[in-house]
Amino acid sequence: MWWVNVLIPAVLILGVCAFLEIVGFRTRLLTRKTDRTAESMYDYYADSPRQQRKHARDHGDQSQG
Repeated sequence: MWWVNVLIPAVLILGVCAFLEIVGFRTRLLTRKTDRTAESMYDYYADSPRQQRKHARDHGDQSQG
Protein backbone atom coordinates (compact mmCIF):
# COMPACT_ATOMS: atom_id res chain seq x y z
CA MET A 1 0.00 0.00 0.00
CA TRP A 2 2.82 2.33 -0.86
CA TRP A 3 0.47 4.31 -3.12
CA VAL A 4 -1.49 5.56 -0.07
CA ASN A 5 1.71 7.15 1.23
CA VAL A 6 2.00 9.03 -2.07
CA LEU A 7 -1.67 9.74 -2.73
CA ILE A 8 -2.58 11.35 0.62
CA PRO A 9 0.26 13.93 0.62
CA ALA A 10 -0.43 14.68 -3.05
CA VAL A 11 -4.11 15.33 -2.33
CA LEU A 12 -3.22 17.51 0.65
CA ILE A 13 -0.71 19.51 -1.40
CA LEU A 14 -3.21 19.97 -4.22
CA GLY A 15 -5.84 21.08 -1.72
CA VAL A 16 -3.53 23.66 -0.18
CA CYS A 17 -2.52 24.94 -3.63
CA ALA A 18 -6.16 25.19 -4.72
CA PHE A 19 -7.06 27.08 -1.54
CA LEU A 20 -4.20 29.53 -2.01
CA GLU A 21 -5.19 30.06 -5.65
CA ILE A 22 -8.81 30.77 -4.72
CA VAL A 23 -7.81 33.16 -1.93
CA GLY A 24 -5.39 34.97 -4.22
CA PHE A 25 -8.02 35.31 -6.92
CA ARG A 26 -10.57 36.70 -4.45
CA THR A 27 -7.99 39.12 -3.06
CA ARG A 28 -7.11 40.41 -6.51
CA LEU A 29 -10.80 40.71 -7.39
CA LEU A 30 -11.71 42.62 -4.24
CA THR A 31 -8.70 44.96 -4.27
CA ARG A 32 -8.58 45.90 -7.95
CA LYS A 33 -8.37 49.51 -8.97
CA THR A 34 -11.65 51.22 -9.75
CA ASP A 35 -12.89 54.70 -10.49
CA ARG A 36 -16.05 54.21 -8.45
CA THR A 37 -16.31 56.17 -5.21
CA ALA A 38 -18.89 56.22 -2.46
CA GLU A 39 -20.12 59.56 -3.77
CA SER A 40 -20.61 58.24 -7.29
CA MET A 41 -22.55 55.20 -6.04
CA TYR A 42 -24.65 57.11 -3.50
CA ASP A 43 -27.30 58.12 -6.03
CA TYR A 44 -28.07 54.49 -6.73
CA TYR A 45 -28.87 53.72 -3.09
CA ALA A 46 -30.18 56.94 -1.60
CA ASP A 47 -33.79 57.78 -1.01
CA SER A 48 -35.07 61.10 -2.26
CA PRO A 49 -34.82 63.99 0.24
CA ARG A 50 -38.59 63.76 0.74
CA GLN A 51 -38.37 60.05 1.58
CA GLN A 52 -35.46 60.73 3.94
CA ARG A 53 -37.47 63.38 5.83
CA LYS A 54 -40.48 61.04 6.03
CA HIS A 55 -38.29 58.24 7.36
CA ALA A 56 -36.79 60.61 9.94
CA ARG A 57 -40.25 61.76 11.06
CA ASP A 58 -41.55 58.20 11.26
CA HIS A 59 -38.60 57.15 13.41
CA GLY A 60 -38.63 60.06 15.85
CA ASP A 61 -36.01 62.42 14.44
CA GLN A 62 -35.50 65.24 16.99
CA SER A 63 -33.21 67.45 14.87
CA GLN A 64 -35.92 69.08 12.74
CA GLY A 65 -37.76 70.78 15.63
